[in-house]
Amino acid sequence: MGLITLLTDFGYRDHYVAALKARLLQLAPAVPVVDISHGVEPFNIAHAVHVLQAVFRDFPAGTVHVIGVDDHGAGPEPGWQAARFKGHYFVAGDNGILSLLCNGAPEQLVALPAAVTSSPTRDVLLPAAVALALGEALESLGPVVTEFHRLNNRQLRLQDHRITGHVAHVDHYGNLVTNISRTAVEAVGHGRPFTVHFGREVVRELHPHFSAAPPGEAVTVFNSQDCLCLGICQGNASELLGLHFDSQVDVRFVVE
Repeated sequence: MGLITLLTDFGYRDHYVAALKARLLQLAPAVPVVDISHGVEPFNIAHAVHVLQAVFRDFPAGTVHVIGVDDHGAGPEPGWQAARFKGHYFVAGDNGILSLLCNGAPEQLVALPAAVTSSPTRDVLLPAAVALALGEALESLGPVVTEFHRLNNRQLRLQDHRITGHVAHVDHYGNLVTNISRTAVEAVGHGRPFTVHFGREVVRELHPHFSAAPPGEAVTVFNSQDCLCLGICQGNASELLGLHFDSQVDVRFVVE
């Protein structure tokens, strides 16, 4: 028996999450369920991708991840899909989220049956997730497809002495998570000193964590996913610096 996780933009004020849990208890009361988050910004699939990419690999192989964000899919006709990627299963609306999560195409993709419903996560995605968690083959859920709504992740611009990236996410504390990886910094820098430029700030020292700098000072760290992050110790960097999703961030290396 597998494990099911839930990631939605349903919020915590209404009955929507409880309705999902009730449906799961009806379908498969013995299947364990873990809430990743129900606080994704409404319809913000970039936020959902960031949260899921940060944590899905920590779950056991074979885990089924239900993505109830913008769950009717893109375009005038709703569509839903189930996919396999990196040993995990994902069920979601056909809105581009799977292409962002996989940075391209998943290893295998099937179309889920069409339905007329006001709650696709409850009525379409959950039954598919339960079937996968109970051991049914992905191919049994619907026809294999290769066409799906595609979106492209922001790509880094790599130069001999500079990396240009962007803010991929602003977290609960106002810290800015970028798409600049430790691997990219090491590949371009070859151990050279570097400075990080964002907004009006220039940071010359990489810290082990946000609290390692004096209060109110700008700080850069690599997080547990090895993404370069920018913050202000005990402050909200997004608000104080006026930087948000997609703001530009540069790493500049010393020219020897």
